Amino acid sequence: MTGRSPLLTNQAATALLCLLAWVGCAFGAEVPYLSGRVVDDAEILNSATRERVGAVLKAHEQSTGNQIAVLTVPTIGDESIEAYAVKVFEAWKLGQKGKDNGVLLVIAPKDRKLRIEVGYGLEGTLTDAAASRIIRNVIAPQFKAGDFDRGVSDGVDAIIGVLMGKPVPETAAGETQSVGFLHVSGPPLAWPERILLGCFIFGILGIFTFVGVMTPGMGWFLYVFLIPFWSMFPIVIVGVRGALAILGTYVVGYPIAKLILSRTAWYEKAAHDLKSKGTASIGGFTLASGSSGSSSGGGGGFSGGGGSSGGGGASGSW
Repeated sequence: MTGRSPLLTNQAATALLCLLAWVGCAFGAEVPYLSGRVVDDAEILNSATRERVGAVLKAHEQSTGNQIAVLTVPTIGDESIEAYAVKVFEAWKLGQKGKDNGVLLVIAPKDRKLRIEVGYGLEGTLTDAAASRIIRNVIAPQFKAGDFDRGVSDGVDAIIGVLMGKPVPETAAGETQSVGFLHVSGPPLAWPERILLGCFIFGILGIFTFVGVMTPGMGWFLYVFLIPFWSMFPIVIVGVRGALAILGTYVVGYPIAKLILSRTAWYEKAAHDLKSKGTASIGGFTLASGSSGSSSGGGGGFSGGGGSSGGGGASGSW
């Protein structure tokens, strides 16, 4: 009488399940059937959004020939979003043959990943940089807020807009900061990048501004000289509105601060020292007037005796 051990049977079943799981990971997530221009397998969109986006994509394809599709899947497992997007793109064969004018927006909400895959024929229009800005500035902020419907809808509109020659929004939604009555829209930079660049830019401009305010005489030259720098560099950190606010503060605040300081005793002393001695000590720094660098050895009180030249001497060249 022969029989199989229950332990061996359980081990075989476990091994089979592990093998199937390994095979599933090796081949990655499945490619859904292309049932329409919007395939919402993850069920993150409401019916109104699916109908609206599908109608917009259909109208765009009829007018331009470009084929754009949206796919949502719950997860892609261990597979990269890049590899999965290419696999779907090739399986669905988006775009016209010979034109390769297809675009795929794929979203995996459980993995918090998305990608805009672009066919070869549209890469010159919908560039990698443009696709990245659409994701960063248009789609991702809405997804972070939990609004998948608006993220997909606005993202599709932005993709079509770029294909039709419109610019990508430069400012990410939700990146508006309020400073009193002023609303400052920051550029699409991560906060660590803004902090590092801000320390560098404002540190350098701040030093020159401080020297200009504290220095008699040439301080007004620095005031005018620094205006272009205060106009442009802050845009990188706080955007156009923020840069305008900072420039206005500089243009108004610099003269006020300088006029207030010019009435202090130490400022008057520094101005007097620069005129009489050629140097002055301000805040631990020693400043020299422009004329002091031309003097030579032999005593600071040297001056001419009143003579004149009769025209003699020589000239040469090399």
